[in-house]
Amino acid sequence: MKLRIRPILAVLGLLAGLLPAMHSAAQPQAGDYPNKPIRWIIPFPPGGSNDVLGRYLGIRLTERVGQQVVIDNRGGANGIIGTELAAQSPADGYTLLMVSTSFVMNAAVRPLPYDIEKSFDPISMIGSAPNSIVTHPQRGFGTLRELVDRARAKPASIFYASTGIGGFNHFGGELFKKVAGIDMVMVPYRGGSPAMVDVMAGNMPVMFSSLTQVLPHVRSGRLKVLAIGAANRSPVVPDVPTVIESGFPGYEVTVWWGVAAPAGAPPAVIEKLRREITAVLEDPETKKRLLADAAEPRIVTPGELRNIIRNDKKKWAGVAKQAGIRVQ
Repeated sequence: MKLRIRPILAVLGLLAGLLPAMHSAAQPQAGDYPNKPIRWIIPFPPGGSNDVLGRYLGIRLTERVGQQVVIDNRGGANGIIGTELAAQSPADGYTLLMVSTSFVMNAAVRPLPYDIEKSFDPISMIGSAPNSIVTHPQRGFGTLRELVDRARAKPASIFYASTGIGGFNHFGGELFKKVAGIDMVMVPYRGGSPAMVDVMAGNMPVMFSSLTQVLPHVRSGRLKVLAIGAANRSPVVPDVPTVIESGFPGYEVTVWWGVAAPAGAPPAVIEKLRREITAVLEDPETKKRLLADAAEPRIVTPGELRNIIRNDKKKWAGVAKQAGIRVQ
């Protein structure tokens, strides 16, 4: 019996020794990656801040890695549809996801078909920008105080455009309602771009959005910024006051953008992507581009981005509870 067992044990031992090598060979290595196009899922329609920054970074990454970074806009449900698609994609480094403050806010107000902390591996942050309160320059309001006075005189008579319940625009609007002591009505859209189009057309009086998204239309005169949600004025729009400066303390809202991959992506690939994105962000041309769009480049490690996601989830869950924001 022993004579029969020994050859079997020898074969098993040989297989055990080969398994690590076979596993290593199956995993993409940093030196071989990428050897085909990379899909970058933007979970919002074209035209919004996620799309604008994602496309710019996609072009720069394409130049650096030698493979096409293909932008795949999958809007809907405030980013949930595209994010779920990314979570279900292979964890091989060939699918990336644009994450942002809305990615965390969704988790603070509703059950999700994925876990923002467990379903994804953070790679890098891209930048951040202050929230802004905008209106149509001719059919809107002259100042933030005028908006508040009119809302107080006739509660629930002023509507504001939003990407949907629990989105960045919604949180920005609800927090402002709280600090200003007013009642406004949120109108959901399928994305930031269609919402902004209605504000520019004068069909919707107000919108809470990142300064990055609205800035081109502010410069063209199609939108007017009443105030921004930062601690200090922005050098991009130095004549625009902050919400706090306008007499409403407690309002400081910023949006950030980053990159993640489906959980389980090879560490060597994550590290290579982090290095390449960092190199793009450190390029003076990138800094100039982001700052021109009112976004400040932010370089953090994957671990630091994971902590930001965890802490922001707690923060916005608290705001949601106070404002009564909840989606079943």
